[in-house]
Amino acid sequence: MQATATQATDLTQLLKKRPLVISGPCSAETEEQVLETATRLAATGKVDMLRAGIWKPRTRPGSFEGIGTKGLPWLQQAKKLTGLPTTVEVATGKQVEDALHFGVDVLWVGARTTVNPFSVQEVADALRGANVPVLIKNPINPDLELWTGAVERIAKAGISTIGLIHRGFSAYGNTDYRNAPMWHMAIEMKRRNPELMMVCDPSHICGRRDILLDVAQKAIDLDFDGLMIESHIDPDNAWSDAKQQITPEKLAEMLGEIKWRHETTTEKEFITNLEKLREQINHIDDELMQLLGQRMKIADKIGTYKKENNITILQTNRWNEILERAANKGEKLGLSREFITKYFDAVHMESINRQNKIMND
Repeated sequence: MQATATQATDLTQLLKKRPLVISGPCSAETEEQVLETATRLAATGKVDMLRAGIWKPRTRPGSFEGIGTKGLPWLQQAKKLTGLPTTVEVATGKQVEDALHFGVDVLWVGARTTVNPFSVQEVADALRGANVPVLIKNPINPDLELWTGAVERIAKAGISTIGLIHRGFSAYGNTDYRNAPMWHMAIEMKRRNPELMMVCDPSHICGRRDILLDVAQKAIDLDFDGLMIESHIDPDNAWSDAKQQITPEKLAEMLGEIKWRHETTTEKEFITNLEKLREQINHIDDELMQLLGQRMKIADKIGTYKKENNITILQTNRWNEILERAANKGEKLGLSREFITKYFDAVHMESINRQNKIMND
């Protein structure tokens, strides 16, 4: 089913709305559940697009893997009832064909697909010639090149409207999150692709509903363009990802608590004050660069001295001494131990690399 030119124009305009709010159940379960969810979401007046998982890639067999194609007419009916455009995840060429046949307005590529170039290419091939916006979630593992590669493959298929979804990254070990947000990865992807809309998916980052607001607020503070949050009429009894879903009414309440911020303003006093502060930052950064350059030159001299005396590059005791001294001093200056450790790790590795080059020249 092809969208009319008017429908396509309306959708293009909708995707430019800020913030864009996408919501709906993790999985479409029954027609009644989809229609009631859509109706209650529309009644909030705060949701722009209805999402629902039709095909669910599960880590292990035996879990609910989605209702399948028979759920797509339910979304058509939900759109007819509420006027909300629809979006679903696709992972194969056949799923793309079915979603387009039933008039799904926006497709998204999930994290488990983005991670596999073969799968992304299959989706891209099926999209060739279609006029449908596509959102691309980050890959499961923190690899920006895979995320970028997925964007490039979909773009080469002729898709002109592409957006990004940050849903967090898989990390080994205990964490407060289902998927670690690793905000720096999303920020870097946003920096590389300023023209692409980026939406945050707090549901998959959190994996639990009690911290959804905190993550959503942070995303808005970081100038994300919108949110995708899962909503279910009876979250505790959802067939998938029950702990991370909230009712439409709870969603509306949460959206009302978020402090929506703007990237900039035309207020002259604000702009002037901000420019002054940024100029101070620029001067400090220049001084830091000068000092780092001087530090590296001293590290080079130490490397030469070690080479002449046949001494190893790494001196563990000295390194521990530097780290402990810096952490203690940093804490007194309001700098966290975590930040100090990451900063000195980077400086130390650069020193080691330079000394290694001196040793082996």
